[in-house]
Amino acid sequence: MSIQDIIEGKKEWRAHMARVKGLPQEYQIVYKEIQKYLYKVGPVELTEGTGLLSGIVDLFEEGAAMRKDVLEVTGSDVAAFCDDLIKDSKTYADIYQESANEDVYKAIKKSSDK
Repeated sequence: MSIQDIIEGKKEWRAHMARVKGLPQEYQIVYKEIQKYLYKVGPVELTEGTGLLSGIVDLFEEGAAMRKDVLEVTGSDVAAFCDDLIKDSKTYADIYQESANEDVYKAIKKSSDK
């Protein structure tokens, strides 16, 4: 990754966060909780640009323009909303599980080769 890529990424992130700050307060609160949730359990692709997060902001901007309550947009279970968004994406938990399984299989194979 070049310095230019880093600078461009920061510009994109600042523009994205400016959009978030333009949302009504309740939408900002829910967005920040979604962001925290996705950073903890979310997809590997989340750190690559702002695609998924921008899509959420798009959805929130539409909901706010229609004067909907934020929970009308996400549903009352925000974690379930997030899980549904990433259901087909590879997560860090998936990578960790695969790694742990590979380590176990390698250890078993190694001990049986003796």
